[in-house]
Amino acid sequence: MEDFISKTKLPIYIVHAFTDEAFRGNPAAVCPVPKNVELSESQMQRLAAEINLSETAYIQFSQQDKQPTFENSDRFSLRWFTPIIEVPLCGHATLASAAILFNMYENKSPEITFDSKSGPLIVSQEDDTISLDFPLNPTQKQDQNEIKELLKEICDASIIFDVEYSPTTKKLLVRLKDETPRSALEEMKIDTELLVAREHTGKIKGVIVTLKGSENNGSFDKHGNVYDFVSRYFAPWVGIPEDPVTGCIALTFLT
Repeated sequence: MEDFISKTKLPIYIVHAFTDEAFRGNPAAVCPVPKNVELSESQMQRLAAEINLSETAYIQFSQQDKQPTFENSDRFSLRWFTPIIEVPLCGHATLASAAILFNMYENKSPEITFDSKSGPLIVSQEDDTISLDFPLNPTQKQDQNEIKELLKEICDASIIFDVEYSPTTKKLLVRLKDETPRSALEEMKIDTELLVAREHTGKIKGVIVTLKGSENNGSFDKHGNVYDFVSRYFAPWVGIPEDPVTGCIALTFLT
């Protein structure tokens, strides 16, 4: 790796998604890989571990493009790595990758398609707005008794409304009762090492704890606009104790 770095120049951008303020939102590293550079999966993983953000995204040229450039092409390959593993999908790092192409490389394509392990992902731009078209991941009812020890590490059973599971993403969705105060969700102290200790079968790779927004439970912004939902996401199984902001978990419960 050291020899590789000494001979290769890679552009790497740090992008803060879901915010208009510096050092807020959810940071992702974006690496547009030049066409004369070949990165192995091992090198991608080691670089992501060195950067040590929740996700590092690698934009590579599509094999279908005969004359690829970051400025003009409208189809790319996209891969995402946490510090310890490659993941099949990441929302904020995809948004960050599109922002780099549209803003730093001034790509004027109205739509860009990212080929990924989750299939083709379409990103469009209109004025200053970037929109993502992602696949939905249906959930199914989860037997709470089967994972009762794990649930004990998340919150008290008395405030749980429902628990569902997405077999596609291996994410567990814990919905709190609507009357639960937003502050109760935000103040939860969850030991992520114990989450891994309680669930080590490989079935679960992430836990979403969510609350339906309402005025009564305090889920509104500084202007009084009620949020659709307020959530936290924990994924210590893939090297992310807690993601500060995440987009792709919405694909699990918008079904």
